[in-house]
Amino acid sequence: MVADIVMTWVAGWAVSRRTPPPVKKPWGFYIEVAGNPDEVGRHVLPEAEETLARSAAASVSVPRTWMKMPAEPEEIEPWLPQGWVMEEAGHLMAVDLMATDPVTPAGYTVNVETIGAVTYARVLDAAGEQASQGQMASLGEAVVVDRMVTEVAHQRRGLGNFVMRTLADRALEKGAVLGVLGATDAGRALYETLGWKKHATLAECSYRA
Repeated sequence: MVADIVMTWVAGWAVSRRTPPPVKKPWGFYIEVAGNPDEVGRHVLPEAEETLARSAAASVSVPRTWMKMPAEPEEIEPWLPQGWVMEEAGHLMAVDLMATDPVTPAGYTVNVETIGAVTYARVLDAAGEQASQGQMASLGEAVVVDRMVTEVAHQRRGLGNFVMRTLADRALEKGAVLGVLGATDAGRALYETLGWKKHATLAECSYRA
């Protein structure tokens, strides 16, 4: 189950970020990351297995390459060769989608646009400035939610909740039944209030040599 969710997340993340498709590797997948000064690419392992993790790490020679897998950080840290450092862990989450017909919060407007397989939801304030946003990549029966951000001045007003519910309703209209995402600690707290469940910790490390 976790491995399937990881693979869905990998595929959807690549679609959402408009990167080249994930490349299959013996240990999992490699995704090229463009335009990010902190990351040139990432290896994602569907399973945390020592031999696979060591093989993936050994294949890397380019600094700022990351590796992610469903595991606790302390589990994989002993597997890492010199030059690798642990980064802040994330949370792999999923939910069975449900329609909620969200109402736009007072004082705001919402703009929802679909370009290709990616749907963007943007909440604007009275001045027309972006207050919150989120996007999702459609993969048939699953969607991957990505880039959820609420500006500091507009936090604690239910905007993130509204964006998530808006995306979920659009996903159901497209025939999707499952939602998947990778969350930060702060994001996890929001998503759990909406019924999302954590399926694994996402251990993250990067090659800095």
